[in-house]
Amino acid sequence: MIGELKKNIETEIGMLREISNYQRKLESATEEEKVLLEGTVKSLVAGMKIINDSVPKMLQDVSISKKLPSLGRGKKEKQRFEKINFKRAGSDVEVVLKSGDKERFLKELDISEQFVKKLRKKQFEKQETYGEFKASRGYLKLANSFFLKSAGKSIRKGYFKSLSGSLRKANIDILFESYVALIYLSVLLSFIASIFITVVLLFFSTMPIWPFFEVNDGGYLLRIGKIFWIPVAVPLLTFLGLYIYPLTEKKSIGNKINQELPFAVIHMSAISGSGIEPSEIFRIIGLNKEYPYLRREIRKVLNQINLYGYDLTTALSNAAKSSPSEKLSELFSGLSTTITSGADLSEFFEKRAETLLLGYRIEREKYTQLVETFLDIYISVVIAAPMIFLLLLVMMAVSGMGVALSSFQISVLAVLIIAVLNIVFLLFLQMKQPSY
Repeated sequence: MIGELKKNIETEIGMLREISNYQRKLESATEEEKVLLEGTVKSLVAGMKIINDSVPKMLQDVSISKKLPSLGRGKKEKQRFEKINFKRAGSDVEVVLKSGDKERFLKELDISEQFVKKLRKKQFEKQETYGEFKASRGYLKLANSFFLKSAGKSIRKGYFKSLSGSLRKANIDILFESYVALIYLSVLLSFIASIFITVVLLFFSTMPIWPFFEVNDGGYLLRIGKIFWIPVAVPLLTFLGLYIYPLTEKKSIGNKINQELPFAVIHMSAISGSGIEPSEIFRIIGLNKEYPYLRREIRKVLNQINLYGYDLTTALSNAAKSSPSEKLSELFSGLSTTITSGADLSEFFEKRAETLLLGYRIEREKYTQLVETFLDIYISVVIAAPMIFLLLLVMMAVSGMGVALSSFQISVLAVLIIAVLNIVFLLFLQMKQPSY
């Protein structure tokens, strides 16, 4: 009986491991996955209770001294206990249960297996795809073939230093040398296109009728004076656009991370209160789909730990340098200092969450005050001013003061002015609206 009792305990230990694994997955699961995980855990707990019910009676049969055999004892034991063999996690498992609990136990086991199958199917359907660095193709490959060496020389001379940091923080999956080569090729092509446009505009005049162009008869010096800026402006604008693009992309990603950060830190604070390892906190946030932009930065930390073998503090320091968000960079730096000094991690997250939420409230209050101010300006400029202007035009037209506009034209002009003013105000408020 001691052997059977040992098998029961080993089976329960295996079931506990499964329950622990599913409980960890609950923290980063979707609502539909949570239902399946909770159902699996519930059925496993019920199965463990059935196994536990047989333990007291099995202990009664355990004795230091060997009992004398008796007639009918074997028959009685068969009625009291029943052995069950089944497969669990790819291995054969054997348990001993009270007589009559077999069907109930197998039913709970079947329920858990059904939940696990649905969960695996769900995870397979929604399996996340990860991008990989691929060889350059198309336009980028063409840029590398012509200007990669020139780009490398420029970088070694110390040019494009600020572009390197912006490109890395913007999470653009292009090598630095390749991006510089792409700038060179784009500037060259834009220069060729601007020369072609300049020649066309020099010898031809545009016409609103077919064939849209007519030959220019003279005045080339005057026309050169009007269009000489095109071969300079077009390549320059192309260069500035490609040079500034990573900076604007970095700023956009940083604003989106700042939007998610206060709530993610609250989540981290709640997790750290359970005494979990710091790296496990980042794993949970990195797998959580509620923070699509933040979890990409979190995965940089995890990759440095799991792939490059750095410790957590070094990985946090490296990630802080390449983060597109200043607030996230401060969080990583502060967290690295806290871990190194051995301070309370839960307290750090709690205070940082309070600070970020305070900043969130301040930004919202500032925007509310700005909207109130512009509401007064809107009433004065968009409502009162057009009415006064329209009234003046009508009075001038009636008094014959030389206004060459009919009443219909005045009405159309007023509507257009009001429409333009409304668009300007909406665009300004949209630009001033906080990102979170």
